[in-house]
Amino acid sequence: MTRTLVIGGGVAGLATAALLAREGHDVRLLERGARWGGRAGTQARDGFRFDTGPSWYLMPRVFDHFFDLLGTTTAEQLDLRLLDPGYRVFSEPGPGAPAGRPFDVPYGPERVAAAFERLERGGARSVQRYVASAEHATELAERFFLYNPFTRLRSLGAWPVLREFPRLAPLLAGSLERFVARRFRHPVLRQVLGYPAVFLGTDPSRAPAMYHLMSALDLGDGVRYPMGGFGELVDRLGALAIDAGAEIVTGAEVTEILTRREGGALVANGVRWRDAEGRTHIEHAHTVVSAADLHHTETQLLPPEAQTYPEAWWHRRQSGPGAVIALLGVRGALPELAHHSLFFTRDWDANFAAIFGPQRAIPDPASIYVCRPSATDPGVAPPGHENLFVLIPVPADPELGGGGPDGAGDAAIERAVDAAVAQIASWAGIPDLAERVVLRETIGPEDFVSDYHSWSGGMLGPSHVLRQSAMFRAQNQSRKVRGLYYAGATTAPGVGVPMCLISAELVLKRIRGDHSPGPLPVRVPTAAEPRR
Repeated sequence: MTRTLVIGGGVAGLATAALLAREGHDVRLLERGARWGGRAGTQARDGFRFDTGPSWYLMPRVFDHFFDLLGTTTAEQLDLRLLDPGYRVFSEPGPGAPAGRPFDVPYGPERVAAAFERLERGGARSVQRYVASAEHATELAERFFLYNPFTRLRSLGAWPVLREFPRLAPLLAGSLERFVARRFRHPVLRQVLGYPAVFLGTDPSRAPAMYHLMSALDLGDGVRYPMGGFGELVDRLGALAIDAGAEIVTGAEVTEILTRREGGALVANGVRWRDAEGRTHIEHAHTVVSAADLHHTETQLLPPEAQTYPEAWWHRRQSGPGAVIALLGVRGALPELAHHSLFFTRDWDANFAAIFGPQRAIPDPASIYVCRPSATDPGVAPPGHENLFVLIPVPADPELGGGGPDGAGDAAIERAVDAAVAQIASWAGIPDLAERVVLRETIGPEDFVSDYHSWSGGMLGPSHVLRQSAMFRAQNQSRKVRGLYYAGATTAPGVGVPMCLISAELVLKRIRGDHSPGPLPVRVPTAAEPRR
């Protein structure tokens, strides 16, 4: 049996542990925190339960396929609720003008078309064509790019890819911003279709137009929510890993990946780790998978001669945004907010320039995201209260500081949260919002470094500009150390929970020597081997 160590118990680490244990590996996962989850963490206090990371359940086919690989189903593991509206958009009021009516993005193609038509004549037909194109791009991405280990160039020379190349080339060369602007005039519709770039760690002017495929997810598939939040998803992943035979050790911080020389080549043969009491342990293995931040893995856990992606490589890369996050417990109901709400500034370019430009600063005002899970899940807040998760994209800069409980964070972080609360109150028509906040926890870029070893303090990882996407992104296997693999948002295929699940599958493919570009076939259980 292959002895395998997995570093990091976030989504990618848990998913990798589950897949490899089911494959027959003897898996031990080492997680530095007191509980698993990583960036998909949770905080509980005074009857409130907050997700501290992911909150959008998109790409359902990826989840379905992953659970199928483990011999179960999404329906068996999660209680999903369809959100309608999928999300609500608030636009910045004009000078001296009251806030306008928000724009709801409903569920269902016909209702989406009608909503677009109300804002722009011809919008219905335009969005139908746009979503059809997005769905086609999504199918191509899943068949030939997202699940592709890129170990064989001929996987990109398949006839369907070559046939689509005249259409793919402008999608790769052009920006999402220009792609949207050629099809829609209304500023709110342009923002709705451009904002998914932020989920990819970049802005619409830098994201390839290929990523218009994201609109097939919210406008086509719809938006869902797992009851119990993403903490429930993480718990299910951990339980599935343990059920498959993996062992999970918390309070175990890996300080070194061990290598040895074998026939002139470097080979991974274990790790050195420190437990919660400060004791050092050495553990040997045939295979090591790091699902920790790739920059930390390469530059801190490996010696220079073993680094595929040394510090100089990172100097040529662009980080996604950082984040200021506020977890707010609020007294009374907040019907003005949907489960997901987006607050868009009028000066879109200035907002992104503050985050990604040469003169970086916390945007003011900022385009922010607010999640109100208590709109769907009463278990996340005490009776008579609401649960709000507020995310302010900011530069990936740990010098902005960290957060804390009840206003105890660094000054810049707390000022940004104060401004965001005032903005939500004004734009959504909740004038007493600040007075009703009974609990407040804040998180800043410095916390991402201390909690997750995050490169540059970013909340996501390297941004999805073209030169950091697909085969141009850091891949899932070390080129210097045999038996060392990588999973997670900082490696291929990219950021987001679905991508982390796919990264685990890519590790499994590389260990198997499977060079196929699409999802792995699912083994159907026999009558004597029922589904889990």
